[in-house]
Amino acid sequence: MQTGFDLSLARDFGTALLLGALIGVEREKRNQREGSGIAGVRSFVLLAQVGAIGGYFALMLSTPWPLVAAVLVSGVTLTAANVAVRRARPEHIGVTTELAAIATVLLGALATTGHREVAVGLGVATAVVLAYKQPLHGLVGKLGWDDVLIVLRFLSAAFIVLPLLPDRAIDPWHSINPYTLWLLVLLISGLSLVGYVATRWLGPGRGIAVTAATGGLVSSTAVTLAMVKQSREEGASPRQLAGGVLLAWGVMFVRVLVTATVVDSGLLRPMLAPFGAMALACAASAGLCLWRCRDSASSPVQRVPLQNPFSLLAAGKFAALFALVQLLLGIGREHFPGTGVYVIAALAGLTDVDAITLSMAERAHEGADATRLAVQAIVVATAANTLVKAALAAVLGRSLARPIAIGTAAVFAVGALALGFA
Repeated sequence: MQTGFDLSLARDFGTALLLGALIGVEREKRNQREGSGIAGVRSFVLLAQVGAIGGYFALMLSTPWPLVAAVLVSGVTLTAANVAVRRARPEHIGVTTELAAIATVLLGALATTGHREVAVGLGVATAVVLAYKQPLHGLVGKLGWDDVLIVLRFLSAAFIVLPLLPDRAIDPWHSINPYTLWLLVLLISGLSLVGYVATRWLGPGRGIAVTAATGGLVSSTAVTLAMVKQSREEGASPRQLAGGVLLAWGVMFVRVLVTATVVDSGLLRPMLAPFGAMALACAASAGLCLWRCRDSASSPVQRVPLQNPFSLLAAGKFAALFALVQLLLGIGREHFPGTGVYVIAALAGLTDVDAITLSMAERAHEGADATRLAVQAIVVATAANTLVKAALAAVLGRSLARPIAIGTAAVFAVGALALGFA
């Protein structure tokens, strides 16, 4: 029989009680604000203790029944309290507190059955979900049914379509692997989905900087065209809009860096200097534009027309483009090594940088020379893409031409300098 003070067991029970207190404080404050509720901080601490004791005896006796009994007793008690509250105040209908209480009991059990880290993570997540009631409801309110379908399509593509694809090359140049291709499509779509949700959540009323930053996660080209169109309207501030365009470009450089690093972590170090420098140059140029017009009236921010970040048609088009780039790179490396890859990168970058970024990142693990070639090709692609957007801004929105040209020159200068030292 074990005697003496068991520090590990005390830590487990202490974790359970602290988790109960964390969730209980949130529920107590919510009860004070809304004038309802059946449990506060003391009740949740006791519920966590009940779960911890039940889990401990279940582990010691090698039977689940002590924990089952703890959950059942807690559930019956909470149900009785809920019924009493509803009879007294029928306008207060909801089961959030009751579900949080049951979750607290189970978190207490997790803490004393060898899963303390999991209990802490889930406990913090539970408290966050409970505390952010209004923001979460606001986000759901801003999402339409089409947005829900987007998420469902993305999940279907990730967990239904992806496992069915063959994980092997299907072309003579060993360039096209359907499984890898679709996985990378999901990576790009996932990043775009984050920006799309952020844009819908925050809305255009947050200002040019926020709209440009979140829109840049989805499509910096779309942000550029939207800002250019707005610059032709009466009362628009060209410097503010140019700052938004440059900020979206900076987010694009960061997005390319993150995308390539996810595919091959070895690219982080060689890509950090040129892409970090170009992103900082965009941020500095954007900041200068916005600072110079800080005292002028702010231009009304219109909604950036971002496309569906994951439709089956869009995913299919990107997959086809990615497969074509992969195929061309395979042929180019075999027949036109070096120069051919740069030409393909420049041509691909004219319309989209994601496909060439993913294609080159996939080949970077083949050695130091492949890594250097991948970084240089991705820089060429992003440079071509930036030139196209700068030309669109200069031709379609002439009032933006000067600040955009200065920002573009700064980006190219620091990018070339950083690439030379990388």
